[in-house]
Amino acid sequence: MNRTTNRLYASSVQALPKARQTTWWLLKIIIPISLLVSLLQYWGIIAQFASLLAPAFSLIGLPGESAIVFISSFFLPLYAPIAILATLTLNLREITILALMCLISHNMIVETAIQKKTGSSAFVMFTLRLCFSFVAAIILNWLLPAQMGSAGVAQTLTQFATIGEMLSSWLVSTGWLVFKIALIVTGLMMLQSIMKEFKILDFLAKLLSPFMRIMGLSDNSSFLWFVSQTLGLTYGSAIVLEAVEKNEIEAENANLLNYHIAINHSLLEDTLLFVAIGVPAAWLVIPRFAFAVGVVWFVRLIMRVKSAQN
Repeated sequence: MNRTTNRLYASSVQALPKARQTTWWLLKIIIPISLLVSLLQYWGIIAQFASLLAPAFSLIGLPGESAIVFISSFFLPLYAPIAILATLTLNLREITILALMCLISHNMIVETAIQKKTGSSAFVMFTLRLCFSFVAAIILNWLLPAQMGSAGVAQTLTQFATIGEMLSSWLVSTGWLVFKIALIVTGLMMLQSIMKEFKILDFLAKLLSPFMRIMGLSDNSSFLWFVSQTLGLTYGSAIVLEAVEKNEIEAENANLLNYHIAINHSLLEDTLLFVAIGVPAAWLVIPRFAFAVGVVWFVRLIMRVKSAQN
């Protein structure tokens, strides 16, 4: 028993320096971008940008005013667009299309910067998510029944009278974010270290290997995929970065994983945010998963063709 306890303690302590380093790395990316986006939103620049896209949204079965929801999700976490939904008169069909677009392209600036740090092309990841959010919207607009009823959005949009109020709110939310990131990243690093020590990662890789092969991913990316689906792309990419630095996953396989999680991540929390307001889960989960798997296999095909030519 003492030996097991010592192993648990040693592996946990071993993870702490890397956890501090990774937390600082994430915060250096997230905090400046978060402040910039909050200022742009306060000054109305995001709303002006959204108005330019309004005509394009009419082509995918959405009213022009819905563009502000998508643009807000583009720069911010999903709580912001859900709050904005409360100010619009949209039916469930329109909200379902918007929800899928937002799930693919939310918080793009931060998450693209993070994926770039793990070795993937920022331009490719950004373009992939942007294009597939519209492809998904076009397909859903074609597939969804004309009448789906109404949704219940129980959020309110906060308006700030002064920039001081906005900055004060930003500081409070950022403080909670710093605490949350430090707690989750430290916990993840400790968990990963313990799982390595007790060979649980090897067991998980074997258990999920058939599923990973179906998705076109490597066996040793199973834990990274699992974290990305349960806790999101930000924390998943933090673990991917550590794995790449320690050569626990090849750069090629890490890049393939990034293609998948760029489109399909946080299947639990993010999906439930929209399910809570009445959006059917199937329309949010199945398209993202199918697109992500298809993209990975397409990239693998391109890699194989290039390899054959060389």
